[in-house]
Order: sequence, then C-alpha cells, then structure tokens
Amino acid sequence: MRLYAIGDLHLSHRENRDVAASLPDRPGDWLALAGDVGLTADHLRDALELVRPRFAHVLWVPGNHELWTHPSDADPRRGEERYLHLVDICRGYDVSTPEDPYPECELDGERLMVAPLFLLYDYSFRPSGETKAQAFTRAKQTGAFCADEHFLHPDPHPTREDWCHARVAATERRLGDLPADRRTVLISHWPLRRDVVHIPRIPRFSPWCGTVLTEDWHLRFRAAAVVNGHLHVPGTQWRDGVPFSEVSLGYPQQWMRRTTGRRAPVEVPVAPDTEPANGHRRSTRLTDH
Repeated sequence: MRLYAIGDLHLSHRENRDVAASLPDRPGDWLALAGDVGLTADHLRDALELVRPRFAHVLWVPGNHELWTHPSDADPRRGEERYLHLVDICRGYDVSTPEDPYPECELDGERLMVAPLFLLYDYSFRPSGETKAQAFTRAKQTGAFCADEHFLHPDPHPTREDWCHARVAATERRLGDLPADRRTVLISHWPLRRDVVHIPRIPRFSPWCGTVLTEDWHLRFRAAAVVNGHLHVPGTQWRDGVPFSEVSLGYPQQWMRRTTGRRAPVEVPVAPDTEPANGHRRSTRLTDH
C-alpha cells in the first residue's frame, strides 16, 4: 500500500471543492487529511463523504480553521468542545483522529505506526530576540497577523499556549509508550520544526506555525516521515535523514499557479530504514535541502 496526504483543502472555496471531488480512487491506499479542511463541521462532513469511499483508510488532524468559531458558522462550540465534536464526526466515518489508537500500516515492507497529532502552537516560532508583543506588532505592519487571534478560542484553557502545552504533554506520553523498535509517521497540521517554515510571501506569520517543544520529535520518536500542512508552500525537506513533507493544497489563487500534479494528494516519502548488527535502528543521513 501507499500513504497519501493532502492538507488545507479549504472547502469554503468552490474551486477547492471541485478539486476534492476529483481526487482519484485509491482503494488499496491510505489518505491523511492534514487539517484546514474547511471552516465548519459541514465542510468536514463533505470532505469525508468525498474521500472516505475512495481510500482503504483515512486519517484526519485538525487545523486552525476547523477550530475557528466563525461568524459564518451557526455552531457556537468553542475550543476543546468544538474539537471533540469534530472528532466524533470523523469517528462516524471510521476515520482515525488524534484521539484514537495509532493505526499500523505497511510501507516499503516495514510496519509503521501512523500517528495523527493535534499540537497547536505557542508563538515560540517567532523571530529570535522578539517578544510576543513585538512579533504581533510587526506581523500587523506587514499584513500577516493571524485571524486565530479573533476566532480560535482555547476554552477551557486560559490561553492558546496553555492548550498547546497540554496537547504536547499528552501526545508526548502517547508517543513515548510506542514500541521502541517501531518507526513512526508523524502527521500534524502545524510543522514540528522551526527550520522547515519558509513562507516567502508572509514570513511574519511564523509565530502561529508551531512550537519548539517538538523540534526533536522526529528523532525521539523514530520518524520515517513527517507530514504537515498550514504553510501553503508544498514540498519536501530533509532533516537528519527524515523527510518533512508540506502537503497543502491552499487557496485557489495559490494552487492555480502550480502544475496540475500538485493539486492531487502527495505520496508521503519514507526514509530508508537501516538496522545495524546490534539491532538498533539509526537514521540514514541525507543532505538537507
């Protein structure tokens, strides 16, 4: 089988709905939805209606847009209550979420644990030497201020940082309980490392892109691949022999500039596994690019 991934479908845009409706049938393969399916629970249902019959299994992680309590949405749920409502919707379609046991799949002849993650951000990806207030001011000056500050509520947590840190701690414990000889595929909406965040058009958006608490998770938790969305800059970078794939579709004006192939789900590349004589796995060092 193969593992495919696509993020940031943003089904509030008609053109994106057409793309989602045209995704190919891959009944022997898996698909990961890497967040920002849309703005409402109905958008999530629409996406699952489209993709669930086409793949052997589907996984979902939330993005910031799913978590918005937006004026266009009649649903008043906020924060954690909203997130858990979306989890329930996914479970109704037999879709794996960050709240479910991590499923196993076989890729390139190896059994891997596939871990959907919900981690949020704590503004620690802001430029070095800046306070949070300074980063916010400069983001506003460049038009890169994130609408999460108006629509993404952390209830019942006091702040988004608190919610992020609670999610990181709980996820860290779960990943730490996995078998030590099993590699993983880590799937998140937000990037796990600061140095894979490259957003040329809005570089000041970085504070809303992740947390430094996960910088070494690809090594600590034996990642064969890492997947994220959020940046709307698709491509793969390698760190410590591990591929970090950004799999966003993005807004119509963004993906229309790309070739047709970039509109389809991305096949997730997996790092080769090397197992020395002592039985302890190590990563194959590949050049960062």
